[in-house]
Parts: sequence; C-alpha cells; structure tokens
Amino acid sequence: MNEEIDFILDSTKEAMNSAIAHLEKELIGIRAGKASPAMLSTIHVDYYGSQTPLGQVANVNTPDARTISIQPWEKNMLQEIEKAIMIANIGFNPMNNGENIIINVPPLTEERRKDLAKQAKAEAEHAKVGIRNARKDANNEIKKLDVSDDMKKNAEADIQDLTDNFVKKIDEKLVVKEKEIMTV
Repeated sequence: MNEEIDFILDSTKEAMNSAIAHLEKELIGIRAGKASPAMLSTIHVDYYGSQTPLGQVANVNTPDARTISIQPWEKNMLQEIEKAIMIANIGFNPMNNGENIIINVPPLTEERRKDLAKQAKAEAEHAKVGIRNARKDANNEIKKLDVSDDMKKNAEADIQDLTDNFVKKIDEKLVVKEKEIMTV
C-alpha cells in the first residue's frame, strides 16, 4: 500500500485508541458499589493557593470495601481536604478524626445503580462518537489523496474494519461495567 494511506491508518488507530483510553478512565470514576481511591481522582485541594489533585497531598487508600481513608502528608491539610470533598458534591460525608479523613461509602440503591449504568452508557456513546469522528477524518484525508480509486476503496474498507473493531471493544467494556454496577 501507499505510505500516505499507512500513515492515515496509523493515526486513525491512534485516535481510536485514545478514545478507548479516555472511556476506560471515565468508567473507573463511575462507582460500582465498592470503595475505590479512583472515586476521589477528580478532587482538587487548595494547597497553599494552588489547586492540587488530592493524590498529590495525601495517601488515599481503601482499608475495606466500604471505606476510603485519606491520610494527608501535612496535618494542616485536613480541613482543606474535607472542604474539597464537600465542595465536589460527590455524595460523600467525610469524617475527620484529627489524623485521617474517613469516608464511609454507602451501599448503592437500585435507582442509583440504574443512574450509574445510564452514566456509563453515556460515556460509551461519547467514545463511539470519538471513534466515528476519527473514521470521518480519515475518510476525508483519503479522498484528498492522489491515488487510484481502488486504493481509496480498500483504505476506506480498512478504516471501516478498524471502526467496527473499536466499537465492539467499547460495547464489551460497557457490558462489563454495567454488570459490575448492577451486581449487588
């Protein structure tokens, strides 16, 4: 095949892989019933005037399936971390014991599980849109090339195969996450 077509295919595959990576990152943040440090990954703390990710000012771990423990590296950060968790409005009530912040993760209700499954489905749809946009961009690039029509058709078929494979991967990841969310 042509070098330009190979380059377009490679860049398309890279764009589609990044859409999958983004989906995986988003799905990790969706709570599935058990405590996980990733649930707090979006929280930023005011650390001496700058917004800093929680993981850079404290150890975040899970001693058991229903508890998240946050141990700040500096004791004076306890109130800031507690305030940041409350402001984030993620449905947790942090408890400060003077040493650590402890968050008890309540069990999910059936309604909340359904909402989280919808949220996971929406994230999967966003990823599919990213995949389709990468396909559209690649097809537009191929149409601009100065190669034979047969080569263009073959390249477009390859891009469609890539698209189908990546959409299938997204569907598989969604099924796994939905099962994880709905399992009591």
